[in-house]
Amino acid sequence: MKKIIRWTFVILLTAGVIFTFYSLWKRQQPKPIEYDTLRVERRNLQKSTIVTGKVEPRDEVAIKAQIQGIVAEIYKEAGQTVRKGEAIAKIKVVPETQALSNAESRVRLAEVSLRNVQQIFSRDSALYQQKVISTEDYQKSELQYLQAQEEHQTALDNLSIVREGVTSAAKESGNTIVRSDISGTILEIPVKVGNSVQQVGAFSEGTTIATVADMSDMLFVGKMDETEVGKLKEGMPMDLIIGALNDQRFTAVLEYISPKGTESNGAMMFEIKGAAHIPDSVKIRSGYSANAEIVLQSRNNVLTLAETAVHITPDSTYVLLALDSTAQTVKTQIVKTGMSDGLNIEIISGLNEHDLVRGNEKIKMP
Repeated sequence: MKKIIRWTFVILLTAGVIFTFYSLWKRQQPKPIEYDTLRVERRNLQKSTIVTGKVEPRDEVAIKAQIQGIVAEIYKEAGQTVRKGEAIAKIKVVPETQALSNAESRVRLAEVSLRNVQQIFSRDSALYQQKVISTEDYQKSELQYLQAQEEHQTALDNLSIVREGVTSAAKESGNTIVRSDISGTILEIPVKVGNSVQQVGAFSEGTTIATVADMSDMLFVGKMDETEVGKLKEGMPMDLIIGALNDQRFTAVLEYISPKGTESNGAMMFEIKGAAHIPDSVKIRSGYSANAEIVLQSRNNVLTLAETAVHITPDSTYVLLALDSTAQTVKTQIVKTGMSDGLNIEIISGLNEHDLVRGNEKIKMP
């Protein structure tokens, strides 16, 4: 009996030692690496770029003062619509002392001359009726009288221009009334009643009375980096996303690419413009920030594979074609690739639809 117990103990002890050594050996064995498996599928690929910019009216006109003076009245407010030729403001002329004095002196001299010539003409008319003077002398006297009248009227008009900026006969169409050059919406009126204004001249841009724009014809204006501008051409469709309108999307058509770039933060940027198609029911404001998405390249119904599974070397482009479902056994397969959208890449040759390809090693969470 004792012998049986002793042998049983020896057997159990031996089994325990063997199990312990086996467990230690098992732990030291390297675990097989697990890989992601990716399948070749047909997809539509699209490569696009995002351009930041803003929307603004195509026609925006600054209405300038055509005469120097002080703003007397303003008939409109920013946001209102105006028709072409409609009055926006009125300017009151503040005459210069010297010019006013000269104009008044000219009127007085013209009046003196007119009275003198009028007396001579009245006398010659009576003599002509009595046939004392010839017709030629009478006509000369009449001509001098008419010339004196014209000079007097010219002096009065000049005085009116110095005082009010316009003659009495042209008060409704004179430069003192500032009128809109186009039909549209008033974006801004930067002056107030009482402000001094300068007229447009050779050495002065003139004071802007109002800015008017046609808000029914809007443009997207943005800048694009030189690395992508070469892929653009006029007529390409664009999708506009305006953040101020809850990221609403609108269509647009690229119609202008600047032939000259400007340097910004070390990169050459080129201005682009696109005609925006915005419904009349949408209220748009000039200067809204917007993003334009432009499709640079697209492929439809082509074989694709995740770009992370494609290995590119200076000599070749290849994938690791899985020979089993776990991708533990693979073979190197040379492939030819096409366009990429940044996530998936086009497979032109080397693989078939539904082929399984080894991807990256699976990351195990601790």
